[in-house]
Amino acid sequence: MTAADKALRLGTRRSKLAMSQSGHVAEAVRQLTGREVELVEITTYGDTSREHLTQIGGTGVFVTALRDALVRGEIDFAVHSLKDLPTAQPEELTLAALPLREDPRDALIARDGLKFTELPAGARVGTGSPRRMAQLNAYALSHGLTIETVPIRGNIDTRIGYVEKGELDAVVLAAAGLHRIGRVEEITELLATDIVLPAPGQGALAVECTATNGELAAMLAELDDPLTRVAVTAERALLAALEAGCSAPVGALADLLADGQIATEMRLRGVVGTTDGTALVQLSTTGPVPSSEDEALALGRELAAEMLAKGAAGLMGERAL
Repeated sequence: MTAADKALRLGTRRSKLAMSQSGHVAEAVRQLTGREVELVEITTYGDTSREHLTQIGGTGVFVTALRDALVRGEIDFAVHSLKDLPTAQPEELTLAALPLREDPRDALIARDGLKFTELPAGARVGTGSPRRMAQLNAYALSHGLTIETVPIRGNIDTRIGYVEKGELDAVVLAAAGLHRIGRVEEITELLATDIVLPAPGQGALAVECTATNGELAAMLAELDDPLTRVAVTAERALLAALEAGCSAPVGALADLLADGQIATEMRLRGVVGTTDGTALVQLSTTGPVPSSEDEALALGRELAAEMLAKGAAGLMGERAL
């Protein structure tokens, strides 16, 4: 059997969402290359630990085991949710493709089909994200609503289960994940990005392989969406420049402003706040669509510098020195 006939091994986490995401990418790679792709299930520390993500090092804990398997040659490539990836990219690995992004927004799933402003006073809203807590509490404060944000963990089914069992009035999840596992019908409100900015890179997938495997990287690059890449590069540059890990209360979204069918400008918005919502720094900048990775990085760093000048650093809790 030649190398070209051998099945490609795609490393994935075991969760329903990860398997669904990896299955979509596997199918795209099969179509592209004519080669078989087998899913290799890998358990990560983030999947087995019951601690809150902020205590075990943020969402990067979902990534390490997959990356280790890549470096050891146990798998040929891996699929990650981009928002789980630490902003520093290891030299031995390359992000070969960032496919077209799914809806980046956050979604509310509330009891009785309620929207956020219809929740009863004192409603318990579950989320595992300090970013969501900061913005939901800020929005509630500014609209005279009283909510209690409750930290939760677990997969999508577990989180929605808290609402179904009546333990919580609502949960907030990434719309993209609900799309990918076919539970979009349960969304009671897609939260507008001027209410809650998503996590940097939310809704995007990252397809990663070793930097030395040039042939595979070139093949996977066919799945790359250039506009998704510049948008998420700017968002992640903002996150990195704020020296914030994946668990920090930072939201960012780069969206393309189109003139007819042609994207002419990119707007980057960033937010950081205290989890109780009493202090937020929210800024935006608009410029030409970046034509290179360097331009996208510069856009993110410039906005981060403005946010730091406005006091963002003091809102993020402990900073790594």
